[in-house]
Amino acid sequence: MMQYLFWASFVLLFYIYFGYPLVIKALAYARPKPVKRSNSDHPTVSILIAAYNEAGDIEATLRNKLALDYPTNKLEILVVSDESDDGTDSIVNSVARDAECPVRLFRQVPRQGKTAGLNLLKEQAVGEILAFSDANSQWDAKALRHLVSNFSDPDVGYVTGKMVYVNSDGSLVGDGCSAYMKYENWLRHQETAVGSVVGVDGGIDAMRKALYQPLNADQLPDFVQPLKVVEQGFRVVYEPSALLKEDTNKDSGSEFSMRVRVSLRALWALSDMAHLMNPLRFGVFAFQMISHKLMRYLAFIPLATFTLAALLLVFEGGIYTASFIGLVAMYVFGWLGANSIDAGNKSSALYSIPYYFLLLNLTSYKATVAFLRGEKKVIWKPRKG
Repeated sequence: MMQYLFWASFVLLFYIYFGYPLVIKALAYARPKPVKRSNSDHPTVSILIAAYNEAGDIEATLRNKLALDYPTNKLEILVVSDESDDGTDSIVNSVARDAECPVRLFRQVPRQGKTAGLNLLKEQAVGEILAFSDANSQWDAKALRHLVSNFSDPDVGYVTGKMVYVNSDGSLVGDGCSAYMKYENWLRHQETAVGSVVGVDGGIDAMRKALYQPLNADQLPDFVQPLKVVEQGFRVVYEPSALLKEDTNKDSGSEFSMRVRVSLRALWALSDMAHLMNPLRFGVFAFQMISHKLMRYLAFIPLATFTLAALLLVFEGGIYTASFIGLVAMYVFGWLGANSIDAGNKSSALYSIPYYFLLLNLTSYKATVAFLRGEKKVIWKPRKG
């Protein structure tokens, strides 16, 4: 019985993290769907930013968007202040006075969260394309051009960019990605080649305004809105040339809390959009949602049973003993990785891979417990680098 649990758990974990990527790679190779990009089109764009008490970052973010390499007569920036009380509003108005393109501020009172704020901004936007930025997001100068180039393909409805890590001076850390991000970005490449990706970054996205659907305040816009686009028959694609620069220094405690909130809202999104997991209606995309999202969020279950089985079979020798030793090493290196991040040090892949693997599974567990209790998170808290 325990051997069965061991091997069943192992097979599930292998499929979630390695089997699915191999299958999606094979599908991408067998029937690729290239995106018909073009840099000659310059549709009107409205950049939407939701802000809550962002006085420390909002000016830099607005200056960053105003410096984008995009025709200013085709651009506007809309900011919704979610009842900010730290001077965010006055900073936005100050920047707007000398801006080369319209910068408009809208105040949301009482505080209702990011999703409600984006619903409000969409009604005020005049652009054919809606671009979404966090209130502390720094984009590469050509990021918007790269995002928009994908909309030359009439089948594309939503585009997500690539987050890279930078040093305090703005230079890339290595190639700008952690090992985990390289894995996710590789998956996005393959999923784009198949048709649509099932996960976006959120801090650097764009979509056709005509496809935007107002969401409930408790829905996660970065997750549900792309699914709504797929539901309408359009593609969600990954654009690796559109770069979002993120600070390397993070606190493991704050990142844990942020990921629990995001995971909880993602689980509610999967529940709301469960019909997309019907392969009879949505084919390969249903398979992607089940494999990449649903099974990934529940991977903590086979991880726990695999650990338990390895512990109880440790004295059986062979693969069982080796697995137990490997698991102990993974947990130790993950703990060391968390301590390294808290100390502000750059972690090697030896520490960062176990750290992110365990972080994601632990946050998924916490979020699943909260989901089963019926908890929801509506009020948005900004992501800090």
